[in-house]
Amino acid sequence: MTHYDLVIIGTGSGNTIVNRRFADWKVAIVERGTFGGTCLNVGCIPTKMFVHAADVAATPSVSSRYGVDEQLLGVRWTDVRDRIFGRIDPIAEGGSEYRHHNPDNANVRVYDGTGRFTGFKELTVDGKDGSTSVFSADRFVIATGSRPIVPPIPGLEETGYHTSNTIMRLEELPRRMAIIGGGFVAAEFAHVFASFGVEVTIVLRSNELLRLEDGEISARYTEIARDKYDVRLNHETVRVERRDDGSILLGMLNPDGADELIVDELLVAVGREPNSDLLNLDATGVEVDREGRVVVDAYQQTTVDGIYALGDVTSPLQLKHVANHEARVVKHNLLNPDDRIEADHRFVPHAVFSAPQIASVGLTEEQAKERGIPYVKAVQRYADIAYGWAMEDTTGFAKVLADPKSGQIIGCHVIGPQAPTVIQPVIQAMSFGLDAYTMARGQYWIHPAMPEVIENALLKLDLDPER
Repeated sequence: MTHYDLVIIGTGSGNTIVNRRFADWKVAIVERGTFGGTCLNVGCIPTKMFVHAADVAATPSVSSRYGVDEQLLGVRWTDVRDRIFGRIDPIAEGGSEYRHHNPDNANVRVYDGTGRFTGFKELTVDGKDGSTSVFSADRFVIATGSRPIVPPIPGLEETGYHTSNTIMRLEELPRRMAIIGGGFVAAEFAHVFASFGVEVTIVLRSNELLRLEDGEISARYTEIARDKYDVRLNHETVRVERRDDGSILLGMLNPDGADELIVDELLVAVGREPNSDLLNLDATGVEVDREGRVVVDAYQQTTVDGIYALGDVTSPLQLKHVANHEARVVKHNLLNPDDRIEADHRFVPHAVFSAPQIASVGLTEEQAKERGIPYVKAVQRYADIAYGWAMEDTTGFAKVLADPKSGQIIGCHVIGPQAPTVIQPVIQAMSFGLDAYTMARGQYWIHPAMPEVIENALLKLDLDPER
């Protein structure tokens, strides 16, 4: 049996671990899908490229407010799609080619197939070419990511549907689309397809969209989305069927009774689940929690010495920047077993590239209340800053939470234009311990510019005068 110093399962962030510092290690890399993982191929990168095209397509719908009359003449869907994947697909292919054939990787063997543990630190790979390989290793990194959840709706499998893995490669735009789910994937694709002229209906069981966001953010986004799309709140999809004309019928239940919807395409976007169940982890003793996530300690090590895990397979955050951070931690700890470092998950931000955009870091107001953490808050509207006047924005705002005595920022939530960019100075302040008053008054803020929405929110905080 072949024995390796290190085996990495998954080529998303896991692929970033092996560099020239591992040149004297015997390494195996296993990939069951497309090289590069979720973010590159079916996640953050292509979706944001679609979002930008959607932003451009949506501009004429609001241009008249500035005295500029524009028209959207059309959307060349295949051109949009092929521009995006014409860039992404070669990157995935290039990454695979580099690992398979570049001389820099002479010590690396790539196995294209599905790996599963068949003994303690023993892996069997069922190759895409029909081969079977069995090998062992001293160290493993589990970086197998996650996949879309498919709910057990009667008729769904027989009817056919899309997930985020497939919806971006449609051959043509449908006239009508239903999206089951109310999270960030649903919000982003609703924006994309509605901006391209598709009649979008969002169907969700809860009474608000983006319900994991701060309550005020979720409420504002739900209000805006209901003006843009057909939003069916408190609707549970109980059956799906394909009609004779090729359209899709959704049967739903809501507090008022039964409801039906007919569309041409169906996107299921109810969340993602870790790929840990594909690995037969019991065979090597790696523990998973009740939701299937691989259990790790502060060093990203699993319950088995020498087996590490990172990214969506272990983290409920399911964010590429988290997986990248954890990959750097794992790399260090593999190379420096006597001087290991811990992962830092204190101030993890996230963004939703919907319309409008949303960004968040730290505690929501609801979480602060639940945990009994004292706080003060301030809200600043885009409409009340100069650049907000330029944009005629009437719905966006920034909300900041801070400790009333120390002034340390404990949370920030933004909904509005370029929210993921606007929030970045707050992430930096929280990460390096800069208090709200010092952040607001200790630097210049360009005037007029969008970050003033953060500056003014900070200045509005009712902080202890003796701090």
